[in-house]
Amino acid sequence: MLLISCPWCGPREETEFHYGGQAHVAYPANTLELDDATWAEYLFVRDNTKGPYAERWVHSAGCRRWFNVVRDTVTSEILAVYRTGEQRPVTA
Repeated sequence: MLLISCPWCGPREETEFHYGGQAHVAYPANTLELDDATWAEYLFVRDNTKGPYAERWVHSAGCRRWFNVVRDTVTSEILAVYRTGEQRPVTA
């Protein structure tokens, strides 16, 4: 089980959280002008990297706030936790 450190509540078990997908995915501009292929890419195409990966999580059983986590996809080790709107920290 993962131990995730909520930026507001501190360390909690992963059962208190829900995964929200890849972090830092920009909402497309001019949404009324997008074709189906562009919408599909925005909704479904995400990076599938091996190693450090920025993810969105919500503390659903606690403060109910969204935040970002950099997690190593190989080891599941959490390398950094930071609030939404902050820049991704540099990780090794």
